[in-house]
Amino acid sequence: MRRPQATPARVIVFGAGATGARVVRMLAESPEVGRVEVRDPDTARLRRTVDSCDDSVTAARGLEMPPDADMVVIATPTGTQAAAARAAVNAGASAVTTSSEISETRELLALGSLAAENGVALVVGAGFMPGLTCLLARAGAAEFDLVDEIHVAKAGTGGPACARQHHRALSSLAIDWRDGSWTRRSGGSGRELCWFPDPVAGRDCYRGALSDALLLVPAFEGVERVTARLAATRRDRLTAPLPMMRRPHPEGGVGAVRVELRGRRAARRHVAVLGAQARPAQGAAIVAAATALHLIGRADVSGAGGLASIRDTGRLLRAVADRGLRPCRFEGFTLSRDETPRP
Repeated sequence: MRRPQATPARVIVFGAGATGARVVRMLAESPEVGRVEVRDPDTARLRRTVDSCDDSVTAARGLEMPPDADMVVIATPTGTQAAAARAAVNAGASAVTTSSEISETRELLALGSLAAENGVALVVGAGFMPGLTCLLARAGAAEFDLVDEIHVAKAGTGGPACARQHHRALSSLAIDWRDGSWTRRSGGSGRELCWFPDPVAGRDCYRGALSDALLLVPAFEGVERVTARLAATRRDRLTAPLPMMRRPHPEGGVGAVRVELRGRRAARRHVAVLGAQARPAQGAAIVAAATALHLIGRADVSGAGGLASIRDTGRLLRAVADRGLRPCRFEGFTLSRDETPRP
């Protein structure tokens, strides 16, 4: 249920990096938002962000939570989002976070009871992956009677903070959900060739410290296996335990996500594969901004969870697609014994 919004919302965006700056611009263009305040410790980034927007956007240095915010979007580096989310929830504002780090995701989910008590929503992992992958998993699940396996993968990185997180993830312990329990795996193990939408195409993907399973398992009752992988080169794997050899690029190139669902439909095994391609920072910003707009004025959403757990995910996915982040579906074909493939 969406309650009437008497006046356009005031939204606070923490972080003016590759993702946060895009979120600010998208929210400033929405008629549902009357004022956007961006906060970041870096004054140069704040200045660039504000200069690229109209007068509805203001800036403040630091990450303190101001009063009277209707919505908060947190796009700061890993390790800083849980504290900002707690401050937002305590202030009675719904919050959208973008973290993909395992321990921080656990901290954010642990705020669920506080968010429900205060009647606000705390969305965890509203980015490219997790985030868009959660929406694709929920959309694909509609054609199943039961989903028992979910396998997600990502190629590409966004801004410098995203690149550093990708680097750490390859050398850190991964978690898989298998047969009703959590299993720890070595980062950089489990090589699998995954096919993404063009132009990314096929990439070798490996386990890493990714939080997707923590968000997908609670959303899909009866799921038996959930895994997450990220694309990496041989050099990525060899250098993962070491400090990054060179400074990350301001933003990576085109990336992609892929979601494979397995389960049962009409008493038969069924498989569906969905995906999308975009610059990861752009994709994450679209998902985060669309989620914030989706929650403004809603009185029926509270507590903490990933995007696969919130209500009306179909509407949210359509909003994401309208902003240019269009999902696609992998289609296969079958041959009879007498047929041969033709170019």
